[in-house]
Amino acid sequence: QVQLVESGGGSVQPGGSLRLSCAASGSIFSINDMGWARQAPGKQRELVASITNGGSTHYADSVKGRFTISRDSAKNTVYLQMSSLEPEDTAVYYCRAVRIRPIAVYWGQGTQVTVSS
Repeated sequence: QVQLVESGGGSVQPGGSLRLSCAASGSIFSINDMGWARQAPGKQRELVASITNGGSTHYADSVKGRFTISRDSAKNTVYLQMSSLEPEDTAVYYCRAVRIRPIAVYWGQGTQVTVSS
């Protein structure tokens, strides 16, 4: 089992920045990929950024150039630096960890991000 705990959400004005953190514990040696997804009211959950054990990153088109995912392996923590935030970024942000063999997906409890003037 893998446990994920997010922190860093909050309210910010348009154009502002926030950094989310996700601390992983448990069977973290089995994790191959970690990322961040978000879910706005009435919308499906979407993956916005991910990073592999090798450091390869992937971003949704909607956040490219504004969000940066990174990881500190020594702290078993993944970060999402969000800049130039827009009202459309308002959502609950979830940390995700993926194990390939056998396949399993773990989720954190979520943290609210609100972008509003």
